[in-house]
Amino acid sequence: MHWLWVFIIGLVVGLIAKAIMPGKDPGGFIITAALGIVGSILSTYVGEKLGLWGATGLVHFLGSIGGAAVLLAIYHFVSKRNAAS
Repeated sequence: MHWLWVFIIGLVVGLIAKAIMPGKDPGGFIITAALGIVGSILSTYVGEKLGLWGATGLVHFLGSIGGAAVLLAIYHFVSKRNAAS
């Protein structure tokens, strides 16, 4: 059940990350949601394994937003680079 919540929160986190990232987003809702989910999963796994936070809480949520924002920034960089080629 814990990972189901990570998935659901990942959808919300993706939208928040999209809202705080500057510039035009090259992806649509599906890309943003997927990046949010993956960012949330990675942040959850890494944060819990390193003992940075527990399974729930505000710090966990903020970490998920950070993970999604990093993935979105990487996606922006890669998509701009491919468009320039």
